[in-house]
Amino acid sequence: MKTIPKTYSLQMCALIVLFVGLLHPSNVTAEDPEDWLSSNLQPLLKLYIHFHRNPELSFEEKETAARVAKELNDVGATVTTDFGGHGVVGIMENGDGPTVMVRTDLDALPVVEQTNLPYASTKQVKDADGNTVGVMHACGHDVHMTTLVGVARFMAAHKDEWSGRLMFIGQPAEERGAGAKAMLKDGLFEKFTKPDYALALHCSPVVPTGSVSLRSGYAMANVDSVDIELFGRGGHGAYPHTTIDPIVQAAKLILDLQTIVSREVKPIEPAVVTVGSIHAGTKHNIISDNCHLQLTIRCYSDEVRNLLIESIKRKAKAAAMSAGAKEPVVSISEGTPALSNDDKLANRIADVFRNKLGKENVIEAEPVMGGEDFSHFGRNGVPSLMFFLGVVDQSRLNRYKEMGITPPSMHSNGFYPDIEVALQTGVVSMSNAVLELMQKE
Repeated sequence: MKTIPKTYSLQMCALIVLFVGLLHPSNVTAEDPEDWLSSNLQPLLKLYIHFHRNPELSFEEKETAARVAKELNDVGATVTTDFGGHGVVGIMENGDGPTVMVRTDLDALPVVEQTNLPYASTKQVKDADGNTVGVMHACGHDVHMTTLVGVARFMAAHKDEWSGRLMFIGQPAEERGAGAKAMLKDGLFEKFTKPDYALALHCSPVVPTGSVSLRSGYAMANVDSVDIELFGRGGHGAYPHTTIDPIVQAAKLILDLQTIVSREVKPIEPAVVTVGSIHAGTKHNIISDNCHLQLTIRCYSDEVRNLLIESIKRKAKAAAMSAGAKEPVVSISEGTPALSNDDKLANRIADVFRNKLGKENVIEAEPVMGGEDFSHFGRNGVPSLMFFLGVVDQSRLNRYKEMGITPPSMHSNGFYPDIEVALQTGVVSMSNAVLELMQKE
């Protein structure tokens, strides 16, 4: 038997290795989220419709949380439920690396849906005061939840593309500004490790589908609800001199409150003081014993927040003193701190979005006076980023502009997303943000 020369056998081995490498290259480009969605979008759309049809109010998100927990469990996450109320925590381990938190909110709003969508919510429930109210995902939390599930499914199916610990959070009671605080109070970062980064998205009705917007620094405001109880001495409207009229106190106070922003806050500092509700009296000719005002106040810095609160208290006392009434009661509730995006994280992820979505589809977001309790996670020392997902098709935005009207805002009974493209962009953007932060070394 003729022996093959050693040099010839080495050449043959090299050719074989080269041929196999051409058939199965070691540097095959990993499947990206956009390609994955081409065959996985329809199940996500069905899940979105389920969430949209079955909304639950803040603190009542039992079934919503159960469905999110099931979805996370189905992709192999270790799931903890009833955390900080109806909160859900899903942990996906995949070797050494950073811990990245991805958060969604769960709750809906007491709004009767008027979108005429074939899958519109028709749900009605009793609220905490015993009133029958409609329930609607008028703030896009159904989009947020479905996006999180899409990211979880993609990451579970592509563990060769990342390394570390993924922490999926289903947070209750965002609309009441209470869920993040409750989960932190229950020991979220102690029991499940403090993440290295925290990410979230929020729907935007003014950014076109296919696009996202984001900014570093302040993106959303400090928000506080203020209740003022003014006291008087009731009596007959024909004999006002025998009474102390709390409605007159309130009228003077409402006008005086408007001078806080115009005369006490530095002009370059954004601030809002809005009286949203005033209640007093029962009949034309009766002067009431008290008057109740409800305010929302908004700003960015803690210094301005403290100034607004102290000024409101001072002016309320002054209105009472001027009428000879007893001191009013001023209470602060449902507060959320300002949301400030980490500069380095925001710039890093913005570059990822420009690369994946195109520069023209990454917009510089304007800071807004809305509030978000996602800010609590950043306040607890985690570099955080919330970006805004465009959910209204450009053609629909153009029609609104032609008609001279603004698009239905968040919390409107007419708000709805153009869901297919919005959901695709949400999953693609958030998945790529996570992949960027959890790259294998």
